[in-house]
Amino acid sequence: MRAVCLILIAVIFQVEPSMAQDAHAEKDSAQQHVGQNMPGMTGMSHQDMSGHKMTMESHSLIELLQHHVTAGTDAEPNSTPAPMLMTMKGKWTLMFHGEAFLNDIQQSRPRGADKFFSTNWIMPMAQRQLGKGTLTLRAMLSFEPGTVSKRRYPELFQQGETAFGRAVVDGQHPHDFFMELAALYDHKLSENTLLSFYAAPMGDPAMGPLAYPHRPSASEDPIAPLGHHLQDSTHIADDVITVGLTYRDVRLEASGFHGREPDEFRWNLDSGKIDSWSSRLTVNPGQSWSFQYSLAQLHSPEALAPGTDLRRMTASLMYNRRLQNGNWASMLLWGRNRSLVDGNIGNSYLAESTLHWAGKNYLWTRIENVDRTNELLLGENLEPAGFQERYFARVQAYTAGYDREIGHIPHLSTAVGAQVTWYGVPDTLKPIYNSHPAGVVMFLRLRPQ
Repeated sequence: MRAVCLILIAVIFQVEPSMAQDAHAEKDSAQQHVGQNMPGMTGMSHQDMSGHKMTMESHSLIELLQHHVTAGTDAEPNSTPAPMLMTMKGKWTLMFHGEAFLNDIQQSRPRGADKFFSTNWIMPMAQRQLGKGTLTLRAMLSFEPGTVSKRRYPELFQQGETAFGRAVVDGQHPHDFFMELAALYDHKLSENTLLSFYAAPMGDPAMGPLAYPHRPSASEDPIAPLGHHLQDSTHIADDVITVGLTYRDVRLEASGFHGREPDEFRWNLDSGKIDSWSSRLTVNPGQSWSFQYSLAQLHSPEALAPGTDLRRMTASLMYNRRLQNGNWASMLLWGRNRSLVDGNIGNSYLAESTLHWAGKNYLWTRIENVDRTNELLLGENLEPAGFQERYFARVQAYTAGYDREIGHIPHLSTAVGAQVTWYGVPDTLKPIYNSHPAGVVMFLRLRPQ
């Protein structure tokens, strides 16, 4: 695993300079060899290639998986666009994409807070033919350990992980600097059958849908869903190994990984023995739809409850529709945690959708119905001796937002926007949060284009 990590770090620091230095010298090479080096790249026009701007559209699940433009081994509808920068370096196809939000959040009292911070990630990737298959080396980095101060940003009713030895309540933890370091190999057994392998000292096992920072249906929302730790929090896990078999539009996967969530020291690379497992079924019936069902057993995921193992299930349905000068992406998601110690169960339900139209406009919504635990009652206080976390209340969150592209910087999509979130609060929590808590986020969004 550590050897893979060192190789990937070396690739990271070569990809971005290559993209800048070879932007003109490699144009002809890119046009000549891209079909050989990047399987299934049939959704690209000649103009896209000569300008080194890529917006891929796959025509089958196998093509989509071979592109590897998502985190881990996750899938999405075949028609989903994947804007990124790309160039060629010999036999390697080099790609880069990511995004950064500069956010100012204002939330109502008594539990709300205000903060200026940045959520962000970048993803360099290198791919080439190797033997009878395709080798992909990919990294994903986030500078949130430096751009989110005090190890959290405000988010009413959010829970999960720790900061300074205490449970994070009414806040969201930053991502680790190393979100993913992975090597992938795909071997076509036949025209309609693909065998895939994934190894990552830090990566995303076969669990849940595409994680929220990378979902087209949440592309303009800089804030984590309340159901994150019941749905897709395993997208940053230690020592992941995954094998997958795809036949036509159906895929089966199995993963082994270390179940403990990342610690609160976000700059380092964690590690641990493989003690957890997951499996996932993915079906892409046609160009516009993607369904997944996944099941995992997590060993000791929470640092403050090391004796508790969890069984997690998720199911999701994604829809994507290409529009003239735009796109419409939506998702329905259910996630469920069950304690294997006391059987306590928490559920989360999410619907989100983002409409991109007329080239420059984005409109989105997110609606959640999520079970919360009694950690909310503690606030920022330490857990008392003998404290047992249990789901005890359900909260609704409703978000609506809009942003618009501005400026004309080459290869950079820049937008300014805002979103508002308001909440449905159960009677048990109204004395703490009041009856109608709300929050507003204003932001500047940057994305390679």
